[in-house]
Amino acid sequence: MLPLNNVRLILIGGGTCSGKTTIAKAIGMRLKDLKTVIVAQDNYYRDLSNLPFQQRMKVNFDHPDAIDVDFLLSDLELMLEGKSVDIPDYDFVTHCRKEGKTCVAFADLIILEGIFALYYPELISISDLKIYVDTDSDLRLARRMQRDIVERGRDVENVLDQYLSTVKPSHEAFIEPTKKNADVIIPGDRDFDKVLYMLNGYLLYELIANNREHKH
Repeated sequence: MLPLNNVRLILIGGGTCSGKTTIAKAIGMRLKDLKTVIVAQDNYYRDLSNLPFQQRMKVNFDHPDAIDVDFLLSDLELMLEGKSVDIPDYDFVTHCRKEGKTCVAFADLIILEGIFALYYPELISISDLKIYVDTDSDLRLARRMQRDIVERGRDVENVLDQYLSTVKPSHEAFIEPTKKNADVIIPGDRDFDKVLYMLNGYLLYELIANNREHKH
């Protein structure tokens, strides 16, 4: 099933801190002739403002149910139709979703990146290219510790406890198996530029040539 209005959708999945955002930006840089928008699946975590704070802290954010899939799909369908969408923001300190400042309209290419990007069949069915970023678990843990301590106000003990109790088991149960859904697997712990270079022919033809043909 192809996206409506000839807008293309690329999914980038993989474990926590595997390099998904970096690769999404690298792809966007190569497609200068297209209006490319990168959407983080993290922005679509369920809003937990209705729960007491201590209860929010107990939610497993590394489980597929933590994502508001219906909301995400609704927004993606509007984007694929070329309609305007306000991307929500998510506060990982309070675990509450709030109104965002990013508005997407008339995109040529949408790149959705997130740990569960290749998990949901509904997303798979509307995508044009599916990429899995495969990165060593030790490197991912080191990156996550730096991110959560610096950006999300966590301490080392909290990060390690969460990693061992939910992140690692959920990765093995839900994320690693999505590798089979990928069209391309990119090593996130090495220089991936060569892999993207090989993808360039596909990207140029499918996403630029066909888009120009459609517009004419």
